[in-house]
Formats: sequence, C-alpha cells, structure tokens
Amino acid sequence: MTARGAGVPPPRRALVVVRPGGLTTVQDAGRPGYAHLGVPRSGALDGPAARLANRLVGNGPDAAVLETTLGGCAVRPLTEVVAVVGGAPCTVTLDGRPAPWGVPLRVGAGAVLDAGPALRGVRSYLAFAGGVDVAPVLGSRATDLLSGLGPQPLEADAVLPLGPGPGRPGPVGAGVPWAAPPEELVLRLRPGPRHDWFAPGSLRRLYASRYRVSAASNRIGLRVEGPGLERAVGGELPSEGMVLGAVQVPPDGRPVVFLADHPTTGGYPVVGVVEEADLAGAAQAPPGTPVRFVPVSRALASSAPRASSGCCFPGSPVPGGS
Repeated sequence: MTARGAGVPPPRRALVVVRPGGLTTVQDAGRPGYAHLGVPRSGALDGPAARLANRLVGNGPDAAVLETTLGGCAVRPLTEVVAVVGGAPCTVTLDGRPAPWGVPLRVGAGAVLDAGPALRGVRSYLAFAGGVDVAPVLGSRATDLLSGLGPQPLEADAVLPLGPGPGRPGPVGAGVPWAAPPEELVLRLRPGPRHDWFAPGSLRRLYASRYRVSAASNRIGLRVEGPGLERAVGGELPSEGMVLGAVQVPPDGRPVVFLADHPTTGGYPVVGVVEEADLAGAAQAPPGTPVRFVPVSRALASSAPRASSGCCFPGSPVPGGS
C-alpha cells in the first residue's frame, strides 16, 4: 500500500452519473410544513422503500437517496461505498457482472453500479452509506418537479456528493423482505370535503367502478382511466388547500390522486382523501394496473394491505426476471 503524498487531497466522496435513466431524482423525507408558502411536500413517493434502503446501508431514515422511474440509472462512486438497490425489482449489475437486488453490497471506487429498468413496479431506490449530500433547500434535498426546488433530475456526468459514511455500515449480504408492487391497487377513501358537489350515488358508483392506472400519471398525481363522476354542482371553486392523497375531479370526471409533488391549492372539487399508507402502492403501480377505491372508517383505517401480491425477497429470483 502506497502512502499518500504530502498535499494530495483524499478521494472525494461522490458519485458520477453514468446513465441518468428517463427520470431519476434525489429524494428524502421531503419538506412538509410549507404548504402556506405554496411549497409541496415532495420526497420519496414510496417512503417505506426509501426508508428500508437507508436502514440497510446504515443511514438514518431521512437520508437522501436516488429515485428512478421505470428506466433505472447507473452511477460510479469515486470512493468505495456500501450501496443497495431496492423498491421496484430490477436487474442489478456491478461493472457488468450480476449483483443482488435488495441486498447491501460494497461498490469499489470507480466501479459502475447499474440498476436496470423496473421488472415490476415503477420506482427503484438507490441508497448509499452517508446519503446523497446535495445542498438542502428549506431543510430538504428532495427534487420537487412542480415548484422546481431542489436539485435538477439527474444528467449524465453530473457529480453528486456523498455524506460521511455512518459509523456502522449496513449488514452487507443480509436479506430482508421488500413489499411487492401491487397487482391490484386498492385505495381506501375518506369522503369529502366536496363529495356533495357530485350527483347522488356518485360515491357508490366510484366504489363499484373499476379503473386502471393511466400512463399520464407522474409524481404530481396518479391519474386513472375509467368511468367519470357526474357533477351535481356546476362551475368551479375558488382555490382552496389541497392535501396529500386528495382525490380531485377535473372536468372530464376521472379522479386524480394527489401524490408528493401535488399543488398546494386547487379549484376542482375533491371527492375524498386516500389514506396516506396506501400511497406507497400508488407510487409502484405501472400504467394498466387495476385500481379500486374502497370506503374506509376510522376503525378500519389501517386494515388494508399495501399490495395483494405478497413480498419479494432478496436472494430469490427477481419477479419478472429470467
């Protein structure tokens, strides 16, 4: 081992973007508490997956990660780092050789970690020991596509700094269960505040109808294809506050479920609000996934599972893979 020469700086803890994918963003727990300033919460759409990825590399739950969208991404660290690829199952390679999905691994300096396109689901998460250490804005490193706050989506050759490695790195090689992307997305809905703007029986028809996730969905909202809701009150509202999970109904009558980058105000009526615990499944539902809205009571608020298809387990064949 050769000693470092005097005055030679140590290798920088950073990642170089090799392949940015279709849409890869930096995300953390978001910036709640600024809706009165018109700033959305933002943050990882699949919060449980991002938190689990962070735990596996020894980070705190709010450390910044990379969130990919369908197409994956590839990065090259400048120093050795413990990393994990989780969330939507995908093929993982390290310098072109197969590597495990959902399991922490050591990535050597200069090696290329490639998370391939999602085999199931939509959003994969890449966590690195120390977290992605871009400059915070309003206390968060999250990319907000609506307001433009935070770092821009990844571009080739961009350099992303990493924070200091945690004192106890993740348990390399340990396997844990990851929630599977939903085969059918079940969204528990609390009526209101404007359900009375719709024709009598509209809520019953909403619960009885079958929808599918639209390809027009994004980080702002989950759009669905299916029967429209008939209005009883014409016109639009003055802009009023919108919350995470609000189900807004635009003029075409098809519900839109607001996700992390949603606007903080809006003038279309809100027929109900989806339970926040169900939004992680919405983040992983690809276009064409069947969607059902179901009523929820306080007693049943936490009873529905995130997905109907069980779990994926590291060390087993990736669902959809060969």
